[in-house]
Amino acid sequence: MKEFRKFIENYTAVSDTEWKEISNCFTQQILQKDEILLQEGKICRHLYFIESGLLRYFINKDGNEITKFFTEAPYCFTSQVSFTFEKPATENIQAIEKSIIWQTTLKQANDLLELKSWNTFVRKLVQEVQYYTEEILQEIQTETAESRYKKLLETNPKFLQRVPLQYLASYFGIAPQSLSRIRKKIAKENRT
Repeated sequence: MKEFRKFIENYTAVSDTEWKEISNCFTQQILQKDEILLQEGKICRHLYFIESGLLRYFINKDGNEITKFFTEAPYCFTSQVSFTFEKPATENIQAIEKSIIWQTTLKQANDLLELKSWNTFVRKLVQEVQYYTEEILQEIQTETAESRYKKLLETNPKFLQRVPLQYLASYFGIAPQSLSRIRKKIAKENRT
């Protein structure tokens, strides 16, 4: 839980008293590699913090898994629409590797809004998620898969080593063979 407090304190200060209230509302869950945390069609009942590990959000379309995005530690996440409006989720959430997460319910998360630190944290986190969502949408609409891959290679190379090729290819909207060609091309460019 220390990692969660540090994460919140990136957004706002948290007193020991408030931290005790916050931490008492969360329980730990350990996900094994490939374990499904949320299944499409089920209602997401929790807000989560990922302490360690890596998750992917994906949808099934005509029998094909399409990766929407990834969440790596440390970060807060949920199936936003499903959690907030208690509607069936349109995506699945799966652990790509063993992951330690902390979870709280909608009622507990809402009750915590009485705390100044939690309220500030949630507000700033929602703003940040909105920013990242818009940034990702713009990249998808304006950049090629190759340029998006290069950007990830520059900003987070270790991440690329942790994600299976087929999940990355799906995320970029291309076939695994196309991603392999992109990787070979970039490797060749880097050797010259």
